[in-house]
Amino acid sequence: MLNKSKLVAVVLCLGALLAVAGCGENDAKATAENKLSGNITAVGSTALQPLVEQAANQFMGGNPDVRIVVQGGGSGTGLTQVVQGAANIGNSDIFADEKNGIDAAQLVDHQICVAGMAAVINPNLNIDNLTKQQLVDVFSGKVTNWKEVGGQDQKIVLVNRTKSSGTRATFKKYALGGVEEATGLEEDASGNVRKIVKETPGAIGYLALAYLNSDVKAIKLDGVEPNKENIAIGKYPVWAYEHCYTLGNPTGATDAFLNYLLTDDVQKTLVPQLGYIPVTEMQITRDAAGNVK
Repeated sequence: MLNKSKLVAVVLCLGALLAVAGCGENDAKATAENKLSGNITAVGSTALQPLVEQAANQFMGGNPDVRIVVQGGGSGTGLTQVVQGAANIGNSDIFADEKNGIDAAQLVDHQICVAGMAAVINPNLNIDNLTKQQLVDVFSGKVTNWKEVGGQDQKIVLVNRTKSSGTRATFKKYALGGVEEATGLEEDASGNVRKIVKETPGAIGYLALAYLNSDVKAIKLDGVEPNKENIAIGKYPVWAYEHCYTLGNPTGATDAFLNYLLTDDVQKTLVPQLGYIPVTEMQITRDAAGNVK
């Protein structure tokens, strides 16, 4: 028969076990309550699209009750749709302040990385460098044959993005000095630009570095290679912050996904693998007006 002291000890042990079990039940309940679910739509920049798509696939792998749909359409489309509430995330190569008709005060900016952009030509052209003035002359229509800038006797075919494209806005601002482009082909996605430039003799367009491959030839600007190292130190000027805008502060699955984009899994792996630059590696900063520090 248990004496009084042993009985007290048994009661205390049982109480502790019940408390632990209760904590376990509460933890499980909290985990279930905090489990992420819901649908996220991210629309806009095709320059940022490859990164967001791959990150979304990884995120959904760890959160099976979350569905993320990533669409292109250009930065202008992304900004417009997020302001209208038609998308949870508006992906953009430009600051919302730069886009006419967008009330940037309603939006919260989440800077994900930096994307460099380069002029690209058909790989059969024997050009590997253009001065800024030559590039301006080509895209403004002043120069219409490659022989005028040191290439072969071949008509120049311009391949632009559409007016809603942040890549176009960035290229126009920092590569062309704001000069208006001549009429040429217009494509609504970076992948289409790459395909047209590859297949069209004499073609020139522009792409984010994430889209560069052997299908096209990226050319130097004033002798400077369009690469991560030159962009990070401010030697190569054609680049943009890649923004994910939300209408007010994000919540739930959208907030969790945007936080995931800033984790090491994305920033130290996907970002460099896909040709982007982590913001933390930039040795300069630039504001919406183009001022560099």
